[in-house]
Amino acid sequence: MGWCRKCHRELPTISNRLGYCATCIKKWFDELGPELEKLHSHSRIAYRLPSRPPKTEGGVRCKQCVQDCKIGEDEVGYCGIRRNDGGKIKGGRPHEGNLSYYHDPLPTNCVADFVCPAGTGSGFPHYAISPGPEYGYRNLAVFYHACSYNCLYCQNYHFKEFTFSSAIVTAKELAQAVDASTTCVCYFGGDPAPQVLHAIKASRLARQRTKGRILRICWETNGSMAEPYLEQMARLSIDSGGCIKFDLKAWDDKIHRALCGATNKKTLENFKRLAEYTEKRPEPPFLIASTLLVPGYVDVEEVGAIARFIAQLNPEIPYSLLGFHPHFYLDDLPRTSRSHAFRCKEAAEAAGLRRVHIGNLHLLGDAY
Repeated sequence: MGWCRKCHRELPTISNRLGYCATCIKKWFDELGPELEKLHSHSRIAYRLPSRPPKTEGGVRCKQCVQDCKIGEDEVGYCGIRRNDGGKIKGGRPHEGNLSYYHDPLPTNCVADFVCPAGTGSGFPHYAISPGPEYGYRNLAVFYHACSYNCLYCQNYHFKEFTFSSAIVTAKELAQAVDASTTCVCYFGGDPAPQVLHAIKASRLARQRTKGRILRICWETNGSMAEPYLEQMARLSIDSGGCIKFDLKAWDDKIHRALCGATNKKTLENFKRLAEYTEKRPEPPFLIASTLLVPGYVDVEEVGAIARFIAQLNPEIPYSLLGFHPHFYLDDLPRTSRSHAFRCKEAAEAAGLRRVHIGNLHLLGDAY
């Protein structure tokens, strides 16, 4: 049972680690914000990551993502990858990637599996091997060891142990990992944003090596990257039959900042920009949205607002609602309940979305 230190309510959907309920975070954010920032800072210290985005006077501006770091000499950016070396930003460049990768049999556990070519055959024969699931083929899963956010519930937070690893995979080496059975590449993490230049370079090399056959380029991202990189990502995915999966973590910016340590304004702007491309290739869907249903914080109201935003852009954009499992600093919350998930689905459909899906059904728990 959790307890809100502001309103003193007790509920199983209040995290004692976070300290406050969603209502109080929204109402009293100016007062509670500094304390929430300290929690984020504490969660990063163990991994030697900067407690907050550096804004060093005279530092070099990174311009890579929403954090807009100004990195002083010998400092690293918020992501831990970008650094100031002799007055120049290094790390996260096209030829160097701090990552791990592996091959996953298709169809795989993908946010977009309910609409993508690998899971459904959508786009056959131009973008899919078969009119159904691509059994016998593989996805090259590329996990980047850095992130531009600091989600307190991160499902893959162990990547932070490798952010400062000296093991580098070049774009050429990664492209060469695409073999004859690989029909898609997916960049995730962490997040591709801090190392998006490497992902773009590797994608182009891989596409050159596989010219004349199917190789889809896909992304799972928080959508925080700078606009020039976003447009290059979009072109790679549209041309190849791939997709960009945006994790829209919360609608209310105060909730988003409390949970993720960053504003959601850049993500929403980028999503809106990508929605303009959806008519260029309606099938298979180019843009997919997803939201993790964090009990007590990402509720029906949040999902309804996100869904209305998406529907105004294009009601055909697929939306996947994902079950939450306790992790990292929010390990004191319950799993998403079935009631929570299905009420969110109803709200998303009521907002006008036509392709709403509940993922991770096996994670759903009992009522709170």
